[in-house]
Amino acid sequence: MNDTTHDLAPGPIRAVLADDERLMREQLRSRLQEAWPELEIVAEAKNGLEAVELCREHRPDLVFLDIRMPGLTGVDAARQIVQLPEDDSWLVPEIVFITAYDQYAVEAFEQGVADYVLKPAERERLAITVARVKKRLAQRREGTVEEAADAVEAPAGASMQQLLHKLSAQVSPGGVPKYLQWIQATVGQSIQMIPVEDVLFFISDEKYTRVQTATIEALIRKPIKELVDELDPQLFWQIHRSTLVNVKAIAGISRDFRGRQLVAVKGLTEKLEVSRSYTHLFKGM
Repeated sequence: MNDTTHDLAPGPIRAVLADDERLMREQLRSRLQEAWPELEIVAEAKNGLEAVELCREHRPDLVFLDIRMPGLTGVDAARQIVQLPEDDSWLVPEIVFITAYDQYAVEAFEQGVADYVLKPAERERLAITVARVKKRLAQRREGTVEEAADAVEAPAGASMQQLLHKLSAQVSPGGVPKYLQWIQATVGQSIQMIPVEDVLFFISDEKYTRVQTATIEALIRKPIKELVDELDPQLFWQIHRSTLVNVKAIAGISRDFRGRQLVAVKGLTEKLEVSRSYTHLFKGM
């Protein structure tokens, strides 16, 4: 090997899996064996602390980290893993987060410095992750010094640290996620990721919940009773059993001829009815 190539050891790609749920680890291992038969899973961890120590011991090319783990979350484990010392034969591993929460996936995906698998691991989505990781690892192993450096600069450097800092702030010490940051919704024939702060209101019928922004109307299957628990109550007020409104989007309150309170929404002509149970929210307005 000449001095124009990065000195990465040849051989199979080696991975560590970390998830506190045994069945999840078994399912992921099984699906990975289908999607990537030549992948060598060198160790499995039940928590974040074990994941860090196993990475220190085995120096893997790839780590799958569940975001929600006791003691040390997957995000905090990743922060320690990317600080492990590198040498001529080992670079910081690729990170793949395992999560049931879309907002973490979107954060990682949009920054392009990590990948993700949503629980439960679906074969089709896992195949996409495998293809991406293979490509990045191939660049490390086969590229020139400059190409390899470019390939690892984001995961090992500031971009990865910024991502992990953001994700860490979204996970409480107990591993319980804070409020939703993104909504995955159907818009026409496509799926879009909508920042929660852009949503003016949510309103449900028996089957779907309508997500309204200033520019688009989308649909999700999540009912209002679930959204109430997942959205920041300081940002979204429930004003009806079927309606949540973004406080920042409220333009004013009026009454109709029957005395019902109606919320005017900024930028829209549509008004939202306030049920009697929630009229106290607007006393003095």
